[in-house]
Amino acid sequence: MSENISSSLNQDWGEKVILVVEDVDTNKIFFDAALRKTSAKILWAKDGKEAVDMFQNNEIDLVLMDLQLPIMDGYTATKEIKKINSSIPIIAQTAHVMSGEREKCLEVGCDDYLAKPIRLQILMETLSKYLNK
Repeated sequence: MSENISSSLNQDWGEKVILVVEDVDTNKIFFDAALRKTSAKILWAKDGKEAVDMFQNNEIDLVLMDLQLPIMDGYTATKEIKKINSSIPIIAQTAHVMSGEREKCLEVGCDDYLAKPIRLQILMETLSKYLNK
């Protein structure tokens, strides 16, 4: 069991680019710390419009999408990104864990869903599902 945990935490994604869409500084700090050891290149967007623009201008392997964002929300940004590349994995991350939220995320095109506060182990297992193909 503990071997499983350490193997999911010790990832080498040096060839991968992850776009993290997050407007709250404390959450940015968490993702930065969680992903630093993976060697992945991390791009940051603070709102949905910036996320769509960055996606258009970069080769991105996965998107971690907050849903409650200024300017353009994560639902709209997800739809726009999926129009550009329907095969890109987008993982929603939200503090709104009301019933039906997961279904709404999947409906707009998210491939997976993480409820905040996000546990490191669950984050790494979820990312591994999409990046270790």
